[in-house]
Amino acid sequence: MNKLNTSIKLHLLIGVFISFWIFVFTYYIKPFDTGISYFDWDKISIGFSSISFICYAILAILQKVVYDKIRKWNITLEISAILFFHILNLIVSYNLYKSPLFRGIYEFWDFASLVFQFSLIFTPILVLARIYIVRLVAEKPKIDDQEIVLTIKGENRLDVLQVNKSDLVCITNAQNYVEIFFIEEGNLGSKLIRSSLKSMKEELNFLIQVHRSHLINPSHFRSWKNSNTIRLTHMDVPVSKTFDKDLLPH
Repeated sequence: MNKLNTSIKLHLLIGVFISFWIFVFTYYIKPFDTGISYFDWDKISIGFSSISFICYAILAILQKVVYDKIRKWNITLEISAILFFHILNLIVSYNLYKSPLFRGIYEFWDFASLVFQFSLIFTPILVLARIYIVRLVAEKPKIDDQEIVLTIKGENRLDVLQVNKSDLVCITNAQNYVEIFFIEEGNLGSKLIRSSLKSMKEELNFLIQVHRSHLINPSHFRSWKNSNTIRLTHMDVPVSKTFDKDLLPH
């Protein structure tokens, strides 16, 4: 697995599925010789299933934090995530099992052995559920850039420009203003708004900085004119060596 679906909502649905599975298994199989009454299995099943949901919710949040930080996912991280869930779930469940509420008779390693046997059955189902929600992202149709309308605002009330993402060519610093270049009816148009290049870069994070005074939309890159200049749609832009690595082939 080289991708991760970071949707907390979808992972919480997996958490609900896990919780239901553990409730049914615990209630009907009664895997622990606790010496408690049949009625108490209602409570212990709810307790274990609730813990599993909370542990998976914690995993959902932590894996999103990790992914957002490193922007990648691989099989090692996937295995680590599943192990983290099982270990956390085991530790918290054992503490509930040994609490005054249930007074379980197994020591930790005996308890862990029984949980491990259950995990051999349960883990493949968990893996398949995680793969399935990754495929949901892969199969989700992408929105055409031509359909994405950007609303760019400056510091002044009247500094507003609406432009298709695919039509935005370049943004250039102009002292206390920025000049936004865009395609309009096949021609190059521009608009000055009071803002900074830094603000534009933060707001429009798909743009690439090629010079201390220029941000470009990479989809409008056409070719290198020379070692210091690139050709965009209908215009040329200078490139500094500080930023040219983002345009050069790796």
